[in-house]
Amino acid sequence: MTEHLSTTMKIQRARLDLTQAELAERAGVTRKSVNAIEAGHMVPSIILALKLAKVLGVTVEELFAIELRPN
Repeated sequence: MTEHLSTTMKIQRARLDLTQAELAERAGVTRKSVNAIEAGHMVPSIILALKLAKVLGVTVEELFAIELRPN
């Protein structure tokens, strides 16, 4: 089993009717970074995870979770 970071970021963005670009601007990152995190291609730093959670009005635990996947 391998660990994988899952995120509800896309759902949380939709709940607030935010585009990736709007979320990125509010969190102080690029849209490409938001896209990469949502797609599972990038693991955010702790600081970025906290910023994203704050902008989206949720806890880090609501935004990110560790999933175990078969190898």
